[in-house]
Amino acid sequence: MKIDVFKIEMSAPDDVRELKKLIDAGEVDPGEIIAVLGKTEGNGCVNDFTRALSTVSFRSLIMAETGWSEAEVSKKVAFVMSGGTEGVMSPHATIFCKHEDGAAGTGEKRLAVSSGFTRDFLPEEQGTMAVVEECRRVTLELMAEAGIDDPADVHFVQIKCPLLTSERILDAKSRGKDVVVHDTYESMGYNRGASALGVAIALGEIPAEAVSQETICHDYSLYSKVASTSAGVELLNCEIILMGNSVNSTSNYRIGHSVMADAIDFKAVIEAIQSAGLEVDKYPTDEQAKEIVNVFAKAEADSTGYVRGRRNTMHTDSDINHTRHARAVVNGVIAAIVNDPMVYVSGGAEHQGPDGGGPVAVIIKR
Repeated sequence: MKIDVFKIEMSAPDDVRELKKLIDAGEVDPGEIIAVLGKTEGNGCVNDFTRALSTVSFRSLIMAETGWSEAEVSKKVAFVMSGGTEGVMSPHATIFCKHEDGAAGTGEKRLAVSSGFTRDFLPEEQGTMAVVEECRRVTLELMAEAGIDDPADVHFVQIKCPLLTSERILDAKSRGKDVVVHDTYESMGYNRGASALGVAIALGEIPAEAVSQETICHDYSLYSKVASTSAGVELLNCEIILMGNSVNSTSNYRIGHSVMADAIDFKAVIEAIQSAGLEVDKYPTDEQAKEIVNVFAKAEADSTGYVRGRRNTMHTDSDINHTRHARAVVNGVIAAIVNDPMVYVSGGAEHQGPDGGGPVAVIIKR
């Protein structure tokens, strides 16, 4: 396979003009698009409908360009939209294309990407072991599809999962069922956490027997170093994009990752850049920065309310949700290193890296 990656600007959640330009110029074959990973400018919370608007807009463009039906596009392309572009984070989308060229690999591990979907979840299944198991199953399928044998070659697994709404909670109640949590915002965390634990089990990061319903969003010593999960009201299943390196790929890109120990861990960002194959002396030069296609990271406010011994107000600010603070901080750190504020930072890192930190991955072209 050959994977191509394109990062495009967006002036609004429904702005798909840059992708249309790439299609018209012949740089992107719409029939080869397998995933769209976007950052939209909503609040990233339960009522962030910029995610749904962006999904509909990209899906409609691909339908128009390919002649596929909505159902066909939904089976072929994963749309993962993460809301919240606080601070200097620039709204954008990353487009992944897969071309089956039949060419022999060089023996060097290059970027391999696959996308897929879990089944839909009933309200009472959300945030439970049902989500854990489904994400585990699909992650293993996507590894095989990407031609990745060694879990160590998986560097980022991006998941979009559902959340509970008042309507969904009432639906469960009408059938005599209960849900994992009745607070719709908290349901985002339970779904994110369950999804991440499924990845961790699939990749052998934690043993399956260590995970139970009682550990989801409670035992944070259990986490994945490569999972990045985001919840949204616009879907009922999980859409998964798995990224790694494989000898079966002839891509011009590579990916690497590290784990940020806290929100200002710039050294981990450098480690991720080097993991992708770009050797830097302290920081990337201007020329090296041009080789960095995008950076993908999770952001989380440390549950202690402290970072490196200093108190912060992310958890005690009654005006702004802590996930919004965290996204802005981590984006600022990464943007300063790579000389580009247009990077992907998602908030809410339950079971995704250590408390207060999270995975960070870098795709380079070389």
